[in-house]
This record gives sequence, structure tokens and C-alpha cells, in this order.
Amino acid sequence: MRKPELAALKLSNPLHLLALGFGSGLSPVMPGTMGTLAAIPLYLLVQGLPLWAYLGLLVLGFVAGIKICEAATRAIGRHDHGAIVWDEIIGFGITMIAAPAGWGWIAAGFVLFRFFDIAKPWPIRWFDRRVHGGVGIMLDDVIAGLFALACLQGLAAFL
Repeated sequence: MRKPELAALKLSNPLHLLALGFGSGLSPVMPGTMGTLAAIPLYLLVQGLPLWAYLGLLVLGFVAGIKICEAATRAIGRHDHGAIVWDEIIGFGITMIAAPAGWGWIAAGFVLFRFFDIAKPWPIRWFDRRVHGGVGIMLDDVIAGLFALACLQGLAAFL
């Protein structure tokens, strides 16, 4: 069942559709995890791009994400509602920068990103608590993505 505060969000509104991760954020269980799962097909579409183009899409997604997340927050009336998962999509994309090919690496990136996004070790938790608005919603997941990226690249170098 859809939560009452989400009634203001319309999947017909492009900003809301993106904020909700194409509807994945509406999952009644683990919407952040569902949003990260929704990021996998998007990653598969862009993984073969040159690095400069991939990074450009991430920067564009981050900048647009500030507006996207703010629009959804205003509609809901609550900061960083769990249904807003655009930040997870960008965070997972960061995790997967220059990742080795293969489903095992996608799974590893997924697990690492979810770990850092949920556990929120310092400084992720600091940013999550002190930076608000669209920037705040995006920033903690960007940092979680960078932590997961470092771990994934370290794992790839080790193996």
C-alpha cells in the first residue's frame, strides 16, 4: 500500500519519475535497495561508453539530481524520504566507474554500495546529518559510492 505522503508524487511528472527510480522507490520494503537494483540496467546501458562520457553522465546525473530530489522533497513535504532513490542510482554509478566486466563485479559493486549507504561510516553520516536539500540527499550517496568504488577497485587490483 502506498504511504499517504507519497500521494503528491506523480509518475507522470518526469522529476518525480526519476526521483522514484522509475517507480522502484515505491517498494514497501527496502526502497533504497530496490532503487539500487533499478540502477543496474541503467549501468548496463552505459558501461561501454568511453570513461569521459560515463563520468560526464554521472556529473549530469548529480547536478540534475539536486533538482530532481528537491522537487520530490517539496511534493512529499519531508526531507530525504526513503522513496527518493535517484541518489542511489547515481551512487551505484559512481561505484561502477571503470569496474571490470561481469555479473560478479556488478554484484560486488551492489553489495559494497548498499553497505556504505546503509552503514554510513564517517564522513558519510556527517554529511547526511548536516547538509540538507537536494545537495544533501545526493551528497551522502556520492560519498558512499566513492567508498564503494575504492573498495571495488582495490578488490579488482588484488584479484
